[in-house]
Amino acid sequence: MTFQDQALWRSFREGEKKALGQLVERYYRVLKHYGLKFRVDEAVVEDAIQELFLQLWQNRLQINETESVKHYLLKALRHHILQSVRLQKRLAFEELDWDTSIPDEADSETLLIHQESFASLTKAIQAQLASLPAREREALYLRYYENLSIPEIAETMHVNRQSVSNFLQKALSKLRSRWLAPLSYLICIIF
Repeated sequence: MTFQDQALWRSFREGEKKALGQLVERYYRVLKHYGLKFRVDEAVVEDAIQELFLQLWQNRLQINETESVKHYLLKALRHHILQSVRLQKRLAFEELDWDTSIPDEADSETLLIHQESFASLTKAIQAQLASLPAREREALYLRYYENLSIPEIAETMHVNRQSVSNFLQKALSKLRSRWLAPLSYLICIIF
């Protein structure tokens, strides 16, 4: 956690509304992007984020220090979304679909070379990600898009560390074996 995050978190817990506002500004986009990965309505995600920050404010005196504000917020948002879905639709987590699309930032900031080739590669990657079990996709997202550690992912997903390692290892192994063709195609195009 950055020093700025620690200072904001401490100030928020001491009752400074401005610090809470800064936390909202700092993490809203990350939280919304993560929430939308559960393939629920955008309104559900926005409501869950709003409820999360409202609850944080109301319970600020009982909230402890945290190693990572980002991890804390992602875990709390996940809980809020799953609770909302269970209440609204009475679905178990395993029935939620996980979005496999690549974030907009990656589309615009990275492989802009040869847009048609990139589009076909993106489709191939999305298809490969879609073929993974939901828990493996979620673990990959938290590890490689949100940069959470294995212990943080385990806590967020409510599984043990070994399960997270297994999810990541299985997913990466499957993707490596399936990516040989698209990756060699991309290398041929670039070079």
